Amino acid sequence: MTHSLLTGAVVSGGLIVAIGSQNAFLLKCGLKKQYALSVATICFLGDIFLISTGVLGLGALLNEAPFWKSVLTLGGVLFLLWYGYQSAKSAWRGSSHLELDNSNVAQSWLKVSLMAIAITFLNPHVYLDTVVILGGVTAQMESVEKLWFVAGALIASGVWFYGLVYLSNKLLPLFSKPRTWRILDSVVSCIMFGIAFKLAIPLLSHYI
Repeated sequence: MTHSLLTGAVVSGGLIVAIGSQNAFLLKCGLKKQYALSVATICFLGDIFLISTGVLGLGALLNEAPFWKSVLTLGGVLFLLWYGYQSAKSAWRGSSHLELDNSNVAQSWLKVSLMAIAITFLNPHVYLDTVVILGGVTAQMESVEKLWFVAGALIASGVWFYGLVYLSNKLLPLFSKPRTWRILDSVVSCIMFGIAFKLAIPLLSHYI
């Protein structure tokens, strides 16, 4: 059982730690003090749902439904392109910055939460990682082993998301500089465009 627990933590941790739209958005919320704890909780709850359903077999179901998998991927590509464009625009204009006096109210809780939900559930990489990949890794496990695997995966998820919130506060002095924000927005934009094009190429080659 310990082996399944550790396997879940290592495999899931390796997938979650990779820089992606969730991590980039959570880091920005933490730095700007915009409901980062709520965003981390949304990301964690999303993992609870996605990892659990993936390990229970939804990954195999998606693999047998290529049309819906393509629809999901296309929606994710469009969302990532939009988010990448917004980040690129902020980097070009230098519009992102950290205002210590009013950063807590720069955006409403509802707006930030809806964005976190969109990034969590409209990003096809989340489904590929938590549903397809983890579903495949655990396909040959017994029921009890799968439960321990899920527990380990969720421990890694919780430690990472809430740890990132804590770490972002430590980076506050660095991100008080406008130049740092422009660099971050540029990196985020490149990540979003890169993921979008990586997903779009096989999708286009399949239908063209």
